[in-house]
Amino acid sequence: MKKKFPGAALIMISAIIASQLFVSLALFEYNKLYGTVSMISAAVLAVILIVIYAVFSRNSVRYFTKMNAHLENSAAEYMNTLPAPVAVIEKDGRIVWFNRIFSEKICMGGDFYGMNFEDCTAVNVNSLLENGSVVCRIHDSVYKIVYEEFAKNDVTFLIAYFHDETECHNLKKEAELSHPNVVIMTIDTYDEIMQNAKETEKARAAVEIEQLMEKFMSSTNGFIKKISPNTFYAVIEHRHLDDKIREKFKILDMARDIKIAGKYPLTLSIGVGEGADSLEESEKIARQCLEMALGRGGDQAVVKTVNGYRFFGGVSKGVEKMSRAKTRIIANAMQDVILNCNTVYIMGHRYGDLDSVGSACGLAGALRIMGKEVHIVVERTKNLAVNLVDIIEAQAGQGLFITPSAALQTINDNDLLIIVDTHNKDNVESTELYDISRQVVVIDHHRKTVNYIDNSVIFYHEPYASSASEMVTELIQYFRFDNDEKLPSYCAEALLAGIMLDTKNFVMRTGARTFEAAAFLKKLGADTVAVKLLFSGSFDSYKNKMEIVSSAKIHKKCAIAVADVKCSDIRIIAPQAADELLNITDVDASFVIYKTNNVANISARSLGAINVQIIMEKLGGGGHQTMAAAQLNDVSLKEASELLVRAINDRDKELDERK
Repeated sequence: MKKKFPGAALIMISAIIASQLFVSLALFEYNKLYGTVSMISAAVLAVILIVIYAVFSRNSVRYFTKMNAHLENSAAEYMNTLPAPVAVIEKDGRIVWFNRIFSEKICMGGDFYGMNFEDCTAVNVNSLLENGSVVCRIHDSVYKIVYEEFAKNDVTFLIAYFHDETECHNLKKEAELSHPNVVIMTIDTYDEIMQNAKETEKARAAVEIEQLMEKFMSSTNGFIKKISPNTFYAVIEHRHLDDKIREKFKILDMARDIKIAGKYPLTLSIGVGEGADSLEESEKIARQCLEMALGRGGDQAVVKTVNGYRFFGGVSKGVEKMSRAKTRIIANAMQDVILNCNTVYIMGHRYGDLDSVGSACGLAGALRIMGKEVHIVVERTKNLAVNLVDIIEAQAGQGLFITPSAALQTINDNDLLIIVDTHNKDNVESTELYDISRQVVVIDHHRKTVNYIDNSVIFYHEPYASSASEMVTELIQYFRFDNDEKLPSYCAEALLAGIMLDTKNFVMRTGARTFEAAAFLKKLGADTVAVKLLFSGSFDSYKNKMEIVSSAKIHKKCAIAVADVKCSDIRIIAPQAADELLNITDVDASFVIYKTNNVANISARSLGAINVQIIMEKLGGGGHQTMAAAQLNDVSLKEASELLVRAINDRDKELDERK
């Protein structure tokens, strides 16, 4: 049913009638008969116009009469005196009536009769009908809109009621902004840095640290307490914590400006307990975040989110810990667990390398001296150190290496699973074996990732170590053997090969403890020539490696090579090519992209000037500051190269913002 006669049609028909009358007069002077006929036609049109307009006017009057009747039934006079906005709308969203408060607060004195409800409230009528209520902001006020539907005869209306919840909303927002959060800050390797400092240098450093913490808290209304020489507890309201997160914890950069004894830069690790319902829970989350920060090498802040963790900082190299007290404690506890189990299974990561297999072989040799039955779980078809596996098996005998399927059939609740060179649940050689194991021990040196193994009886994680083989070598020195039997030389060679692989022949990530571990292995009879032969490759592999190196392009001191070659040992030669690219002048980092099945792999290397771990984390990967990797599913080599360049640019942009 139409509500009113269209104005455009009225004007058009009136113009036609006027023109018809003008023509009739002209024809009448020329020919009376034609003029008379024309005037009669104009009169008929005029009568039709009057009839149609009357009909539409009557329908419109009838429509508004019905509407007024309905409003009277809904107590229109009462709604007009309500202190809250009320509007009557049709189901299509057209406003047909509203009260005085609606006009003042929603319309701001304007006339919204006949306009669309969404135009003045930004609320879709269909959304209101589906949800029953809608919360919206109108002119700095927050309203909850509910509706009541009524119908009579052939007309259906919605009565929209506006409940002002501005004060409640402001109180809720203020409560959220003032919610307290616990922040734990600790100074990395404090004891190692301070042990050789003079008393005056220690006192000067203590003052600078205190001033740094006071400056950090000066922009907040929270408080901070020092609970130990290197640990601080702070409580900060959410409004100020958001500011610290937005500025990406500038205190990390300010801390590096403090030099202990004029040469050792100070670094902080920060755990943030955000999003907790209570201070107790906030403190627990802050500890978890601090543990994650320390596990990734320190010098960073970690904030726990719904989807995982957010990391800030992490641009400094890890500082080697000189104290071996932790290693001795771990070795004693680990030996007790080993002696109380039946069989020990040792497992590394998928596509195991010399460090993964070497650390497993060294540990297995020590456990055999203890008299324990031990098996190393290896998938030979997906292993990058098969030559080492064959050499060890030839000397240790059959039964040491078993497949994951064989381990699944023999392991029971009284057995122990030791995982080496990884702490990621999804990166172990066999996730099924890990899932059914009741007792798990982890030995790893990689920076901590989000999906770490959290149910281990012993979690020996040392991100400052050069390799898992170095960590195993130190543990073996503290094992208590009943006899004077020494570790076999082939096990020592396996461990030395793992150390040499991850340190690039004692160049990268090498500390004093690394050389001490190598010296211990040399005393056990490790042959460096035999170890060197483990790194040799075929002539075809060398040609493919050089082809990858020659295809590299330089972008912001980063060498990027796309390995579009087909060879069975691409997983081995790609990291080697990345190492070769670091020998080029003005290249601070190298990236080699290669394809396996439907996955684009990126092998990243650095000499320390660029933190490749941060770049790889932007692509879903991880690793160390000088050695990292990433895997991109269903991505072409070209797309992977573009994503890598974008990640490098983002990293440079973040560094510029930090400066």
